[in-house]
Amino acid sequence: MAGKNYKNALGKFTAQAEYDLPSAIELVKEMTTVKFDASVDVALKLGVDPRHADQVVRGTVMLPHGTGKTVSVLVICNEAKATEAEEAGADFVGFEDYIEKIQNGWTDVDVIIATPDVMGKLGRVGKILGPRGLMPNPKSGTVTMDVAKAVSEVKAGKIEFRVDKAGNVHAPVGKVSFGADQLVENVLSFVKEVVRLKPSAAKGQYLQSMSVSSTMSPGVRVKKEKFVA
Repeated sequence: MAGKNYKNALGKFTAQAEYDLPSAIELVKEMTTVKFDASVDVALKLGVDPRHADQVVRGTVMLPHGTGKTVSVLVICNEAKATEAEEAGADFVGFEDYIEKIQNGWTDVDVIIATPDVMGKLGRVGKILGPRGLMPNPKSGTVTMDVAKAVSEVKAGKIEFRVDKAGNVHAPVGKVSFGADQLVENVLSFVKEVVRLKPSAAKGQYLQSMSVSSTMSPGVRVKKEKFVA
């Protein structure tokens, strides 16, 4: 059963209607009545078949206003890079000790960054990290010798995204407390990057639908024509 606040929110807009992005953002802010600072998310339905490797959409994007979330970062590296990682603001830094902790079930971190030389040993915990989306990857910039830059970018609002099995891509784009203009700019940055990454193998309409929502609000459909163009 939907809660009272959720039902009240449904009464503020037409579920099947499509709104321009600023109006959709304003609706989400208005409909969110929870006492905490809820996250705002965007969801895209793409015309791709992720079962084919040449139609997998994945990437990273710097949100101009960040996500509003404090991101915890683990850097796995040799001692030579440890000070650099710590000075850049990494929350956890280590090598064998953290691989052992992960083997014992510890995954209490948002992002893991690793240097290329430790990836051989980190592969031992790939089955633990992979399903949680934590395995470092060169394509997302989380396998790098420039750990200071990688940590700084993640802390500043760099997010990673990947299409799921159903062809959907979700991303956090801020908090309800953000100004509407900030949320609009974050959504635009994200959607433009997803559109830029359209696989050449994808046939038909690529961006099929788009919606924005908060942690506890219904999804508001967004007019997608300007993004398709």
